[in-house]
Amino acid sequence: MSARGTACRGTSARVIHAYYRRLVRPAAAIAALLALASCDSGSSAEEARLLASSEGTAEDWGIVRSTLARAWDEDLHLLPLGETMARIGVTFVGTAYVPQTLEVEGPERLVVNLRELDCVTFVENVLALGRFVHLHDPSLLGDEARLRAEYRRLLTEIRYRGGELGGYPSRLHYFSEWIADNQSRGLVRDVSRELGGMADDTPIDFMSTHPDAYRQLSGPGIVDEIARAEARLSARPRYFIGEAHIEDAAPDIANGDIIAATSTVDGLDIAHTGLALVRDGSVFLLHAPLVGSEVQISEVPLSERVQRIGGQDGIMVARPLEPGAAAGDR
Repeated sequence: MSARGTACRGTSARVIHAYYRRLVRPAAAIAALLALASCDSGSSAEEARLLASSEGTAEDWGIVRSTLARAWDEDLHLLPLGETMARIGVTFVGTAYVPQTLEVEGPERLVVNLRELDCVTFVENVLALGRFVHLHDPSLLGDEARLRAEYRRLLTEIRYRGGELGGYPSRLHYFSEWIADNQSRGLVRDVSRELGGMADDTPIDFMSTHPDAYRQLSGPGIVDEIARAEARLSARPRYFIGEAHIEDAAPDIANGDIIAATSTVDGLDIAHTGLALVRDGSVFLLHAPLVGSEVQISEVPLSERVQRIGGQDGIMVARPLEPGAAAGDR
């Protein structure tokens, strides 16, 4: 068993809800979602309503457009991608924290929502915006259809296994798999091991062992499909930097690196996510936390923040890669 296997593990519903990307619901919320799922959604009007609820409002697309325009105007495309992401990420400070924004009614679909963010959708949208700025030029601001299609493509590539939306199980629910899958396609590079990380062999199985917490797992065969993904993830080598060693690793953490705080909850890999923000030689966390209810910059450096929270015991670090770069190029 790894060092994490002997750590104190919190199990309260509040801890789980705060720590892992909209996955755990109180009983009342589950009942409400099940009731919604039982409604007739076969009509074209209902399908249109469900689609509109996920594909983004005019305000969402206005945020995408204005963020891209500002980034190009400030020549952020000339900076390293991580630096671009850090500067874009700061513009979201004050945005409301809202959990479960991906848990829309009906079948799994790509959700575009920049008005309300949780810790993971904050990272995903900032990575998508950063990649968009580096891949394209301001001419797309004049073609709304192309702009929306390309943003959806980039977000799908980031959020789903293999970059393909294939139902609820295809979403990268566990963030350590999110890192590994995006690394396999050249979007990020896991630098946890080279920053002094140690092996973590604790099993990941929270979803399959808590199926009642997920409306979508009620479908035939879904739990088995999730369990197979968990088994693959548990068998894959993972590395994390223990909380006592974060300060040692901090000088090599770059602006805009993706930070994933490891969880002490049984069966969960990651408790929280955000972006590294380097200020005055210290690394802070730019993130969307439940506590505070909005995107913010941590008041204390990353190492101190993790040590203060009992349900977190270290970090994984993923470095965003320039579009077209191989994983070993940075």
